[in-house]
Amino acid sequence: MILFRKFRVLILMVFLIACSMHIMIDLLPKLERRSNSACSCSHTPSEEPQNWGKHRPRAALETGWPNKHTLRILQDFSNEPSSNLSSHSLEKISTAGGKAETLKRLERYATKGNDKNQVMQEASLSRNGADKGSRLLALFEHPLYKRPLPTLTDEDTLFNVNTDIRFDPKAADNQEWHGEEKDGENAPTGGLSSDSYPNWLRFHIGINRYELYSRHSPVIDAMLKDLLTQRITSVAMKSGGTQLKLILTFQNYGQALFKPMKQTREQETPPDFFYFSDFERHNAEIAAYHLDRILDFRRVPPVAGRLVNMTKEIRDVTRDKKLWKTFFISPANNICFYGECSYYCSTEHALCGKPDQIEGSLAAFLPDLALVKRKTWRNPWRRSYHKRKKAEWEVDPDYCEEVKQTPPYDSGTRLLDIMDMTIFDFLMGNMDRHHYETFEKFGNDTFIIHLDNGRGFGKHSHDEVSILAPLSQCCRVKRSTHLRLQLLAREEYQLSALMEESLQGDALAPILVGPHLEAMDRRLRLVLQVLADCMEKEGYDSVVEDDLAPEGTATTAPPAPQR
Repeated sequence: MILFRKFRVLILMVFLIACSMHIMIDLLPKLERRSNSACSCSHTPSEEPQNWGKHRPRAALETGWPNKHTLRILQDFSNEPSSNLSSHSLEKISTAGGKAETLKRLERYATKGNDKNQVMQEASLSRNGADKGSRLLALFEHPLYKRPLPTLTDEDTLFNVNTDIRFDPKAADNQEWHGEEKDGENAPTGGLSSDSYPNWLRFHIGINRYELYSRHSPVIDAMLKDLLTQRITSVAMKSGGTQLKLILTFQNYGQALFKPMKQTREQETPPDFFYFSDFERHNAEIAAYHLDRILDFRRVPPVAGRLVNMTKEIRDVTRDKKLWKTFFISPANNICFYGECSYYCSTEHALCGKPDQIEGSLAAFLPDLALVKRKTWRNPWRRSYHKRKKAEWEVDPDYCEEVKQTPPYDSGTRLLDIMDMTIFDFLMGNMDRHHYETFEKFGNDTFIIHLDNGRGFGKHSHDEVSILAPLSQCCRVKRSTHLRLQLLAREEYQLSALMEESLQGDALAPILVGPHLEAMDRRLRLVLQVLADCMEKEGYDSVVEDDLAPEGTATTAPPAPQR
Protein backbone atom coordinates (compact mmCIF):
# COMPACT_ATOMS: atom_id res chain seq x y z
CA MET A 1 0.00 0.00 0.00
CA ILE A 2 2.85 2.36 0.92
CA LEU A 3 4.61 1.54 -2.36
CA PHE A 4 1.40 2.28 -4.27
CA ARG A 5 1.11 5.70 -2.61
CA LYS A 6 4.75 6.50 -3.35
CA PHE A 7 4.21 5.43 -6.97
CA ARG A 8 1.16 7.67 -7.22
CA VAL A 9 3.12 10.65 -5.84
CA LEU A 10 5.90 9.92 -8.32
CA ILE A 11 3.43 9.93 -11.22
CA LEU A 12 2.02 13.24 -10.01
CA MET A 13 5.48 14.79 -9.82
CA VAL A 14 6.35 13.63 -13.33
CA PHE A 15 3.09 15.13 -14.58
CA LEU A 16 3.83 18.48 -12.92
CA ILE A 17 7.37 18.54 -14.35
CA ALA A 18 6.02 17.83 -17.84
CA CYS A 19 3.48 20.65 -17.52
CA SER A 20 6.21 23.04 -16.38
CA MET A 21 8.39 22.14 -19.36
CA HIS A 22 5.54 22.76 -21.79
CA ILE A 23 4.91 26.16 -20.22
CA MET A 24 8.59 27.06 -20.48
CA ILE A 25 8.69 25.98 -24.12
CA ASP A 26 5.72 28.23 -24.87
CA LEU A 27 7.23 31.21 -23.06
CA LEU A 28 10.78 30.81 -24.41
CA PRO A 29 10.21 32.39 -27.87
CA LYS A 30 8.50 35.44 -26.31
CA LEU A 31 11.31 35.89 -23.81
CA GLU A 32 13.88 35.49 -26.56
CA ARG A 33 12.05 38.03 -28.72
CA ARG A 34 12.03 40.56 -25.86
CA SER A 35 15.70 40.03 -25.13
CA ASN A 36 16.60 40.40 -28.81
CA SER A 37 14.61 43.62 -29.15
CA ALA A 38 16.16 45.02 -25.96
CA CYS A 39 19.72 44.24 -27.03
CA SER A 40 21.24 46.69 -29.44
CA CYS A 41 24.43 44.71 -29.92
CA SER A 42 25.23 43.12 -33.27
CA HIS A 43 27.49 40.29 -34.22
CA THR A 44 30.21 40.76 -36.72
CA PRO A 45 30.24 38.49 -39.79
CA SER A 46 33.21 36.60 -38.39
CA GLU A 47 31.29 35.80 -35.19
CA GLU A 48 28.18 34.63 -36.97
CA PRO A 49 29.45 31.31 -38.33
CA GLN A 50 30.78 30.29 -34.90
CA ASN A 51 27.49 30.87 -33.10
CA TRP A 52 25.24 29.95 -35.95
CA GLY A 53 24.69 26.35 -34.90
CA LYS A 54 23.22 27.41 -31.57
CA HIS A 55 21.77 30.73 -32.67
CA ARG A 56 18.18 29.61 -32.18
CA PRO A 57 16.83 26.98 -29.80
CA ARG A 58 14.58 24.32 -31.24
CA ALA A 59 11.55 25.76 -29.48
CA ALA A 60 12.09 29.12 -31.15
CA LEU A 61 12.33 27.44 -34.53
CA GLU A 62 9.04 25.66 -34.00
CA THR A 63 7.10 28.61 -32.65
CA GLY A 64 8.65 31.64 -34.38
CA TRP A 65 6.91 31.33 -37.76
CA PRO A 66 4.71 34.06 -39.19
CA ASN A 67 1.32 35.00 -37.88
CA LYS A 68 -1.02 34.96 -40.87
CA HIS A 69 -2.84 38.02 -39.60
CA THR A 70 0.25 40.18 -39.97
CA LEU A 71 1.16 39.28 -43.57
CA ARG A 72 -0.39 40.55 -46.76
CA ILE A 73 -1.67 37.99 -49.23
CA LEU A 74 1.25 36.89 -51.40
CA GLN A 75 0.36 37.25 -55.02
CA ASP A 76 2.23 35.46 -57.75
CA PHE A 77 4.74 37.67 -59.53
CA SER A 78 5.85 35.34 -62.36
CA ASN A 79 4.89 35.10 -66.02
CA GLU A 80 4.64 31.32 -65.92
CA PRO A 81 1.50 29.41 -66.96
CA SER A 82 0.60 29.01 -63.30
CA SER A 83 1.04 32.69 -62.52
CA ASN A 84 -2.66 33.18 -61.83
CA LEU A 85 -3.21 30.03 -59.76
CA SER A 86 -3.53 32.06 -56.61
CA SER A 87 -6.05 34.29 -58.32
CA HIS A 88 -8.08 31.33 -59.51
CA SER A 89 -8.07 29.64 -56.12
CA LEU A 90 -9.13 32.84 -54.43
CA GLU A 91 -11.89 33.23 -56.96
CA LYS A 92 -13.31 29.87 -55.92
CA ILE A 93 -13.22 30.40 -52.18
CA SER A 94 -13.55 34.16 -51.79
CA THR A 95 -16.82 35.67 -50.63
CA ALA A 96 -18.01 39.23 -50.18
CA GLY A 97 -17.08 39.01 -46.53
CA GLY A 98 -13.61 37.69 -47.35
CA LYS A 99 -12.95 40.54 -49.75
CA ALA A 100 -14.20 43.05 -47.21
CA GLU A 101 -11.82 41.57 -44.63
CA THR A 102 -8.94 41.88 -47.10
CA LEU A 103 -9.80 45.53 -47.67
CA LYS A 104 -9.92 46.15 -43.92
CA ARG A 105 -6.53 44.52 -43.53
CA LEU A 106 -5.14 46.69 -46.33
CA GLU A 107 -6.49 49.78 -44.55
CA ARG A 108 -4.82 48.74 -41.31
CA TYR A 109 -1.50 48.24 -43.10
CA ALA A 110 -1.86 51.66 -44.71
CA THR A 111 -2.30 53.26 -41.31
CA LYS A 112 0.38 51.35 -39.48
CA GLY A 113 2.87 51.35 -42.34
CA ASN A 114 3.31 55.13 -42.25
CA ASP A 115 6.27 55.73 -39.96
CA LYS A 116 6.94 59.44 -39.70
CA ASN A 117 9.85 58.99 -37.32
CA GLN A 118 11.88 56.63 -39.50
CA VAL A 119 15.38 57.88 -40.24
CA MET A 120 16.11 57.40 -43.96
CA GLN A 121 19.63 56.51 -45.04
CA GLU A 122 21.51 59.03 -47.13
CA ALA A 123 21.39 56.90 -50.30
CA SER A 124 20.66 58.77 -53.50
CA LEU A 125 18.23 57.13 -55.91
CA SER A 126 17.76 60.14 -58.20
CA ARG A 127 17.67 58.81 -61.73
CA ASN A 128 17.16 62.11 -63.51
CA GLY A 129 20.60 63.64 -62.94
CA ALA A 130 21.17 67.02 -61.36
CA ASP A 131 23.45 68.54 -63.96
CA LYS A 132 22.09 70.93 -66.55
CA GLY A 133 23.80 68.83 -69.22
CA SER A 134 21.80 65.74 -68.32
CA ARG A 135 20.63 63.85 -71.40
CA LEU A 136 17.97 62.18 -69.34
CA LEU A 137 16.47 65.50 -68.24
CA ALA A 138 16.53 66.71 -71.82
CA LEU A 139 14.80 63.55 -73.00
CA PHE A 140 11.99 63.83 -70.46
CA GLU A 141 11.50 67.47 -71.43
CA HIS A 142 10.86 66.48 -75.05
CA PRO A 143 7.21 66.87 -76.20
CA LEU A 144 7.01 63.13 -76.91
CA TYR A 145 7.47 62.54 -73.16
CA LYS A 146 4.85 65.09 -72.12
CA ARG A 147 1.76 63.80 -73.86
CA PRO A 148 -1.25 64.03 -71.53
CA LEU A 149 -3.42 61.03 -70.74
CA PRO A 150 -7.08 60.89 -71.72
CA THR A 151 -9.45 61.98 -68.98
CA LEU A 152 -9.64 59.19 -66.42
CA THR A 153 -12.98 57.85 -65.22
CA ASP A 154 -13.70 55.41 -62.40
CA GLU A 155 -13.52 52.63 -64.97
CA ASP A 156 -10.02 53.71 -65.98
CA THR A 157 -8.47 53.56 -62.50
CA LEU A 158 -7.54 50.35 -60.73
CA PHE A 159 -8.80 51.62 -57.37
CA ASN A 160 -11.45 54.23 -56.70
CA VAL A 161 -10.19 56.09 -53.65
CA ASN A 162 -12.16 58.58 -51.60
CA THR A 163 -9.48 61.03 -50.48
CA ASP A 164 -11.70 62.26 -47.63
CA ILE A 165 -11.69 58.87 -45.92
CA ARG A 166 -9.46 58.60 -42.87
CA PHE A 167 -8.60 55.39 -41.10
CA ASP A 168 -8.42 55.17 -37.33
CA PRO A 169 -6.02 52.50 -36.00
CA LYS A 170 -8.01 52.32 -32.75
CA ALA A 171 -10.94 50.92 -34.73
CA ALA A 172 -8.92 47.90 -35.88
CA ASP A 173 -10.05 44.63 -34.41
CA ASN A 174 -6.67 42.92 -34.71
CA GLN A 175 -5.37 42.44 -31.15
CA GLU A 176 -1.83 41.90 -32.33
CA TRP A 177 -1.96 45.36 -33.87
CA HIS A 178 -2.60 46.94 -30.47
CA GLY A 179 0.04 44.76 -28.86
CA GLU A 180 2.72 45.92 -31.26
CA GLU A 181 1.76 49.56 -30.81
CA LYS A 182 3.27 49.42 -27.32
CA ASP A 183 6.73 49.34 -28.83
CA GLY A 184 6.22 52.87 -30.13
CA GLU A 185 8.20 52.00 -33.25
CA ASN A 186 5.32 51.99 -35.70
CA ALA A 187 2.52 53.44 -33.61
CA PRO A 188 0.43 55.86 -35.70
CA THR A 189 -0.32 59.26 -34.24
CA GLY A 190 -3.88 59.44 -35.53
CA GLY A 191 -6.11 59.07 -38.57
CA LEU A 192 -4.27 59.31 -41.88
CA SER A 193 -5.51 60.53 -45.24
CA SER A 194 -4.69 58.77 -48.50
CA ASP A 195 -1.84 61.26 -49.10
CA SER A 196 -0.12 59.79 -46.04
CA TYR A 197 -0.37 56.16 -47.16
CA PRO A 198 2.84 54.14 -47.53
CA ASN A 199 4.47 54.67 -50.91
CA TRP A 200 3.74 51.12 -52.08
CA LEU A 201 0.01 51.71 -51.55
CA ARG A 202 0.15 55.09 -53.30
CA PHE A 203 1.85 53.33 -56.22
CA HIS A 204 -1.02 50.82 -56.36
CA ILE A 205 -3.63 53.57 -56.23
CA GLY A 206 -1.97 55.39 -59.15
CA ILE A 207 -2.26 52.48 -61.60
CA ASN A 208 -4.74 53.13 -64.43
CA ARG A 209 -5.78 51.76 -67.80
CA TYR A 210 -2.94 53.46 -69.66
CA GLU A 211 0.11 53.23 -67.40
CA LEU A 212 1.58 51.48 -64.39
CA TYR A 213 2.86 54.82 -63.08
CA SER A 214 2.98 58.39 -64.35
CA ARG A 215 6.07 59.88 -65.98
CA HIS A 216 7.15 62.25 -63.22
CA SER A 217 5.51 60.72 -60.17
CA PRO A 218 7.41 61.53 -56.94
CA VAL A 219 5.85 58.40 -55.42
CA ILE A 220 8.03 56.16 -57.60
CA ASP A 221 11.26 57.81 -56.46
CA ALA A 222 10.11 57.54 -52.84
CA MET A 223 9.19 53.90 -53.27
CA LEU A 224 12.56 53.09 -54.83
CA LYS A 225 14.15 54.60 -51.73
CA ASP A 226 11.86 52.45 -49.57
CA LEU A 227 13.05 49.33 -51.40
CA LEU A 228 16.59 50.29 -50.48
CA THR A 229 16.12 51.44 -46.89
CA GLN A 230 13.02 49.82 -45.36
CA ARG A 231 13.76 47.26 -42.65
CA ILE A 232 13.02 43.68 -43.74
CA THR A 233 10.68 42.00 -41.26
CA SER A 234 9.88 38.70 -42.99
CA VAL A 235 11.28 36.51 -45.77
CA ALA A 236 9.61 33.63 -47.60
CA MET A 237 10.36 31.62 -50.72
CA LYS A 238 8.21 32.26 -53.77
CA SER A 239 6.59 29.08 -55.01
CA GLY A 240 7.08 27.94 -58.59
CA GLY A 241 9.82 28.82 -61.03
CA THR A 242 13.08 27.17 -61.96
CA GLN A 243 15.24 29.38 -59.75
CA LEU A 244 15.09 30.69 -56.21
CA LYS A 245 13.22 33.94 -55.60
CA LEU A 246 12.35 35.40 -52.21
CA ILE A 247 9.39 37.48 -51.08
CA LEU A 248 10.52 40.21 -48.70
CA THR A 249 8.08 41.99 -46.40
CA PHE A 250 9.09 45.38 -45.07
CA GLN A 251 8.42 47.34 -41.93
CA ASN A 252 5.70 49.35 -43.70
CA TYR A 253 4.05 46.12 -44.95
CA GLY A 254 5.22 46.69 -48.50
CA GLN A 255 6.56 43.66 -50.33
CA ALA A 256 9.14 43.03 -53.03
CA LEU A 257 10.41 40.11 -55.07
CA PHE A 258 14.11 39.54 -54.36
CA LYS A 259 16.31 37.95 -57.02
CA PRO A 260 19.80 37.34 -55.60
CA MET A 261 22.97 37.72 -57.59
CA LYS A 262 23.97 34.53 -59.41
CA GLN A 263 26.50 35.82 -61.95
CA THR A 264 28.88 38.71 -62.24
CA ARG A 265 28.13 41.48 -64.71
CA GLU A 266 30.97 40.42 -67.00
CA GLN A 267 29.77 36.82 -67.40
CA GLU A 268 28.05 36.13 -70.70
CA THR A 269 25.63 33.27 -71.29
CA PRO A 270 27.69 30.33 -72.65
CA PRO A 271 27.05 29.82 -76.38
CA ASP A 272 25.85 26.23 -75.85
CA PHE A 273 23.19 27.24 -73.31
CA PHE A 274 19.55 27.12 -74.35
CA TYR A 275 17.58 30.24 -73.45
CA PHE A 276 15.44 28.29 -70.98
CA SER A 277 18.54 26.94 -69.21
CA ASP A 278 20.10 30.32 -68.57
CA PHE A 279 20.41 31.92 -65.14
CA GLU A 280 18.25 34.86 -64.18
CA ARG A 281 20.24 38.01 -63.51
CA HIS A 282 19.44 40.51 -60.82
CA ASN A 283 21.09 43.33 -62.78
CA ALA A 284 18.89 42.50 -65.79
CA GLU A 285 15.78 43.16 -63.69
CA ILE A 286 17.17 46.54 -62.64
CA ALA A 287 18.26 47.52 -66.16
CA ALA A 288 14.90 46.40 -67.63
CA TYR A 289 13.03 48.84 -65.39
CA HIS A 290 15.22 51.74 -66.50
CA LEU A 291 15.01 50.77 -70.18
CA ASP A 292 11.22 50.47 -69.99
CA ARG A 293 11.04 53.95 -68.48
CA ILE A 294 13.36 55.49 -71.11
CA LEU A 295 11.20 53.94 -73.85
CA ASP A 296 8.23 55.61 -72.08
CA PHE A 297 6.31 52.34 -71.82
CA ARG A 298 6.21 52.40 -68.01
CA ARG A 299 4.99 48.80 -67.82
CA VAL A 300 7.69 47.33 -65.55
CA PRO A 301 7.08 47.61 -61.79
CA PRO A 302 9.79 49.71 -60.10
CA VAL A 303 13.00 47.80 -59.34
CA ALA A 304 15.97 48.79 -57.19
CA GLY A 305 19.23 47.06 -56.33
CA ARG A 306 20.09 46.40 -52.69
CA LEU A 307 22.97 44.87 -50.74
CA VAL A 308 21.39 42.47 -48.26
CA ASN A 309 22.89 40.95 -45.11
CA MET A 310 22.07 37.24 -45.47
CA THR A 311 22.41 36.65 -41.73
CA LYS A 312 20.44 39.51 -40.22
CA GLU A 313 18.05 40.30 -43.07
CA ILE A 314 17.24 36.81 -44.37
CA ARG A 315 18.24 33.97 -42.05
CA ASP A 316 17.35 35.65 -38.76
CA VAL A 317 13.99 36.99 -39.94
CA THR A 318 12.77 34.19 -42.18
CA ARG A 319 9.88 32.15 -40.90
CA ASP A 320 10.07 29.68 -43.74
CA LYS A 321 11.39 26.42 -42.26
CA LYS A 322 12.39 25.00 -45.63
CA LEU A 323 14.47 28.06 -46.46
CA TRP A 324 16.07 28.26 -43.01
CA LYS A 325 17.25 24.64 -43.19
CA THR A 326 19.21 25.28 -46.41
CA PHE A 327 21.66 27.74 -44.81
CA PHE A 328 25.19 26.51 -44.32
CA ILE A 329 28.77 27.73 -44.01
CA SER A 330 31.05 27.23 -47.01
CA PRO A 331 34.68 26.08 -46.74
CA ALA A 332 35.63 29.75 -47.32
CA ASN A 333 33.69 30.62 -44.15
CA ASN A 334 30.94 32.41 -46.10
CA ILE A 335 27.23 32.15 -45.30
CA CYS A 336 25.35 30.32 -48.07
CA PHE A 337 21.83 29.08 -48.77
CA TYR A 338 20.03 27.48 -51.72
CA GLY A 339 16.32 27.19 -50.87
CA GLU A 340 13.87 25.08 -52.87
CA CYS A 341 12.93 25.40 -56.56
CA SER A 342 12.57 23.30 -59.71
CA TYR A 343 16.16 23.26 -60.97
CA TYR A 344 18.85 25.46 -59.51
CA CYS A 345 18.35 24.92 -55.79
CA SER A 346 21.11 22.68 -54.45
CA THR A 347 24.46 22.98 -52.72
CA GLU A 348 26.07 23.05 -56.19
CA HIS A 349 24.06 26.19 -57.03
CA ALA A 350 24.13 27.77 -53.57
CA LEU A 351 24.08 31.53 -53.14
CA CYS A 352 26.98 32.68 -50.98
CA GLY A 353 27.76 36.02 -49.41
CA LYS A 354 31.07 37.75 -48.79
CA PRO A 355 31.01 36.72 -46.00
CA ASP A 356 27.28 37.32 -45.55
CA GLN A 357 26.59 40.25 -47.90
CA ILE A 358 24.78 39.53 -51.16
CA GLU A 359 23.37 41.89 -53.73
CA GLY A 360 20.08 41.43 -55.52
CA SER A 361 17.17 43.15 -57.24
CA LEU A 362 13.99 44.13 -55.42
CA ALA A 363 10.92 44.47 -57.63
CA ALA A 364 7.89 46.14 -56.08
CA PHE A 365 4.84 43.92 -55.82
CA LEU A 366 1.70 44.65 -57.78
CA PRO A 367 -1.66 44.76 -55.90
CA ASP A 368 -2.85 41.54 -54.28
CA LEU A 369 -4.73 39.19 -56.55
CA ALA A 370 -7.44 39.03 -53.89
CA LEU A 371 -8.21 42.67 -54.66
CA VAL A 372 -7.18 43.05 -58.29
CA LYS A 373 -7.20 40.05 -60.58
CA ARG A 374 -4.76 39.74 -63.43
CA LYS A 375 -5.25 37.73 -66.57
CA THR A 376 -2.44 35.62 -67.98
CA TRP A 377 -2.12 35.41 -71.77
CA ARG A 378 -0.04 33.04 -73.85
CA ASN A 379 2.38 34.99 -76.02
CA PRO A 380 1.49 34.24 -79.69
CA TRP A 381 5.22 34.22 -80.47
CA ARG A 382 6.07 31.95 -77.58
CA ARG A 383 9.07 29.70 -78.14
CA SER A 384 8.75 25.91 -78.09
CA TYR A 385 10.98 25.45 -75.01
CA HIS A 386 12.18 22.25 -76.63
CA LYS A 387 15.69 21.37 -77.74
CA ARG A 388 14.59 20.19 -81.20
CA LYS A 389 11.03 21.30 -81.97
CA LYS A 390 10.24 24.69 -83.45
CA ALA A 391 7.24 26.87 -82.75
CA GLU A 392 4.64 27.51 -85.46
CA TRP A 393 5.75 31.12 -86.02
CA GLU A 394 9.28 29.88 -86.80
CA VAL A 395 8.12 27.78 -89.79
CA ASP A 396 5.09 29.75 -91.08
CA PRO A 397 5.99 33.15 -92.64
CA ASP A 398 2.27 34.07 -92.78
CA TYR A 399 1.73 33.33 -89.11
CA CYS A 400 0.89 36.97 -88.27
CA GLU A 401 -2.16 36.90 -90.54
CA GLU A 402 -3.65 34.18 -88.34
CA VAL A 403 -2.85 36.17 -85.20
CA LYS A 404 -4.54 39.29 -86.61
CA GLN A 405 -7.80 37.37 -86.98
CA THR A 406 -7.74 36.02 -83.41
CA PRO A 407 -9.13 37.97 -80.43
CA PRO A 408 -7.85 40.09 -78.74
CA TYR A 409 -5.41 40.84 -81.56
CA ASP A 410 -8.12 41.53 -84.13
CA SER A 411 -9.05 44.89 -82.56
CA GLY A 412 -7.76 47.52 -80.17
CA THR A 413 -4.09 48.06 -79.39
CA ARG A 414 -3.09 44.60 -78.16
CA LEU A 415 -1.14 43.65 -81.29
CA LEU A 416 0.67 47.00 -81.21
CA ASP A 417 1.49 46.42 -77.54
CA ILE A 418 3.01 43.07 -78.52
CA MET A 419 5.23 44.99 -80.96
CA ASP A 420 6.31 47.31 -78.11
CA MET A 421 7.14 44.29 -75.96
CA THR A 422 9.06 42.73 -78.87
CA ILE A 423 11.24 45.83 -79.27
CA PHE A 424 11.78 45.98 -75.51
CA ASP A 425 12.87 42.32 -75.41
CA PHE A 426 15.15 42.62 -78.43
CA LEU A 427 17.03 45.56 -76.95
CA MET A 428 17.67 43.41 -73.86
CA GLY A 429 18.25 40.15 -75.72
CA ASN A 430 15.45 38.47 -73.75
CA MET A 431 14.14 35.28 -75.39
CA ASP A 432 12.09 34.13 -72.41
CA ARG A 433 8.73 35.85 -72.97
CA HIS A 434 6.33 32.91 -72.88
CA HIS A 435 3.37 34.62 -71.19
CA TYR A 436 2.28 38.13 -70.30
CA GLU A 437 -0.34 39.61 -67.99
CA THR A 438 -2.96 42.36 -67.95
CA PHE A 439 -5.27 43.75 -65.29
CA GLU A 440 -8.61 41.99 -65.64
CA LYS A 441 -10.64 45.09 -64.70
CA PHE A 442 -9.60 46.92 -67.88
CA GLY A 443 -10.51 44.07 -70.24
CA ASN A 444 -8.61 43.97 -73.55
CA ASP A 445 -8.22 47.74 -73.83
CA THR A 446 -5.15 48.21 -71.64
CA PHE A 447 -1.38 47.81 -71.60
CA ILE A 448 0.72 44.67 -71.19
CA ILE A 449 2.64 44.34 -67.92
CA HIS A 450 6.32 43.62 -68.63
CA LEU A 451 7.14 41.18 -65.82
CA ASP A 452 10.04 38.78 -65.27
CA ASN A 453 12.97 40.22 -67.22
CA GLY A 454 15.77 38.31 -65.49
CA ARG A 455 16.96 36.52 -68.63
CA GLY A 456 17.77 39.73 -70.44
CA PHE A 457 21.28 41.13 -70.96
CA GLY A 458 22.83 37.66 -71.14
CA LYS A 459 24.82 38.14 -74.37
CA HIS A 460 26.24 41.41 -75.60
CA SER A 461 28.23 39.82 -78.42
CA HIS A 462 25.17 38.33 -80.15
CA ASP A 463 21.94 39.90 -81.40
CA GLU A 464 19.11 37.35 -81.44
CA VAL A 465 17.22 38.58 -84.51
CA SER A 466 14.51 35.91 -84.08
CA ILE A 467 13.13 38.00 -81.18
CA LEU A 468 12.05 40.54 -83.82
CA ALA A 469 9.88 37.98 -85.65
CA PRO A 470 6.58 39.60 -84.56
CA LEU A 471 7.75 42.98 -85.88
CA SER A 472 9.10 41.67 -89.21
CA GLN A 473 6.09 39.39 -89.81
CA CYS A 474 3.35 41.88 -88.87
CA CYS A 475 5.06 45.13 -89.93
CA ARG A 476 3.04 47.20 -87.45
CA VAL A 477 4.15 49.76 -84.89
CA LYS A 478 2.72 52.73 -82.98
CA ARG A 479 3.72 56.13 -84.29
CA SER A 480 4.71 57.26 -80.80
CA THR A 481 7.00 54.24 -80.43
CA HIS A 482 8.58 54.80 -83.82
CA LEU A 483 9.26 58.48 -83.11
CA ARG A 484 10.81 57.70 -79.72
CA LEU A 485 13.08 55.07 -81.27
CA GLN A 486 14.25 57.63 -83.81
CA LEU A 487 14.85 60.10 -80.99
CA LEU A 488 16.90 57.60 -78.96
CA ALA A 489 19.09 56.90 -82.00
CA ARG A 490 20.15 60.56 -82.22
CA GLU A 491 23.61 61.53 -81.08
CA GLU A 492 22.37 64.16 -78.60
CA TYR A 493 20.35 61.53 -76.75
CA GLN A 494 21.76 58.06 -77.58
CA LEU A 495 20.15 55.12 -75.82
CA SER A 496 23.37 53.78 -74.29
CA ALA A 497 24.26 57.15 -72.75
CA LEU A 498 20.74 57.56 -71.37
CA MET A 499 20.83 54.08 -69.83
CA GLU A 500 24.25 54.66 -68.31
CA GLU A 501 23.10 57.93 -66.74
CA SER A 502 19.85 56.44 -65.46
CA LEU A 503 21.55 53.38 -63.97
CA GLN A 504 24.16 55.48 -62.13
CA GLY A 505 21.52 56.34 -59.56
CA ASP A 506 21.06 52.73 -58.46
CA ALA A 507 22.76 51.63 -55.24
CA LEU A 508 24.50 48.72 -57.02
CA ALA A 509 25.88 50.78 -59.92
CA PRO A 510 27.42 50.01 -62.31
CA ILE A 511 24.55 47.76 -63.40
CA LEU A 512 25.63 47.01 -66.98
CA VAL A 513 29.12 46.73 -68.43
CA GLY A 514 30.08 48.80 -71.47
CA PRO A 515 29.54 46.08 -74.12
CA HIS A 516 25.90 45.66 -73.05
CA LEU A 517 25.32 49.41 -73.38
CA GLU A 518 26.91 49.45 -76.83
CA ALA A 519 24.81 46.44 -77.85
CA MET A 520 21.61 48.40 -77.20
CA ASP A 521 22.65 51.11 -79.68
CA ARG A 522 23.44 48.45 -82.26
CA ARG A 523 20.13 46.68 -81.71
CA LEU A 524 18.19 49.94 -81.88
CA ARG A 525 19.58 50.51 -85.37
CA LEU A 526 18.48 46.99 -86.33
CA VAL A 527 14.92 47.68 -85.12
CA LEU A 528 14.75 50.89 -87.14
CA GLN A 529 16.09 49.01 -90.19
CA VAL A 530 13.37 46.35 -89.89
CA LEU A 531 10.71 49.09 -89.72
CA ALA A 532 12.29 50.90 -92.70
CA ASP A 533 12.14 47.68 -94.74
CA CYS A 534 8.49 47.23 -93.77
CA MET A 535 7.64 50.78 -94.85
CA GLU A 536 9.44 50.34 -98.15
CA LYS A 537 7.50 47.14 -98.77
CA GLU A 538 4.03 48.08 -97.52
CA GLY A 539 4.03 51.87 -97.21
CA TYR A 540 4.19 54.15 -94.17
CA ASP A 541 0.43 54.34 -93.61
CA SER A 542 0.09 50.55 -93.55
CA VAL A 543 2.91 50.08 -91.04
CA VAL A 544 2.55 53.00 -88.64
CA GLU A 545 -0.59 53.29 -86.51
CA ASP A 546 -1.06 56.94 -85.58
CA ASP A 547 -1.77 56.96 -81.85
CA LEU A 548 -0.82 60.64 -81.50
CA ALA A 549 -3.41 62.29 -83.71
CA PRO A 550 -7.01 62.78 -82.53
CA GLU A 551 -9.50 60.14 -83.61
CA GLY A 552 -10.67 60.60 -87.15
CA THR A 553 -7.55 62.49 -88.23
CA ALA A 554 -5.72 60.99 -91.19
CA THR A 555 -2.11 59.93 -90.80
CA THR A 556 0.38 62.15 -92.58
CA ALA A 557 3.99 61.72 -93.53
CA PRO A 558 6.31 60.98 -90.60
CA PRO A 559 7.64 64.16 -88.99
CA ALA A 560 11.18 64.22 -87.72
CA PRO A 561 11.35 64.31 -83.90
CA GLN A 562 12.06 67.87 -82.77
CA ARG A 563 14.10 68.66 -79.73
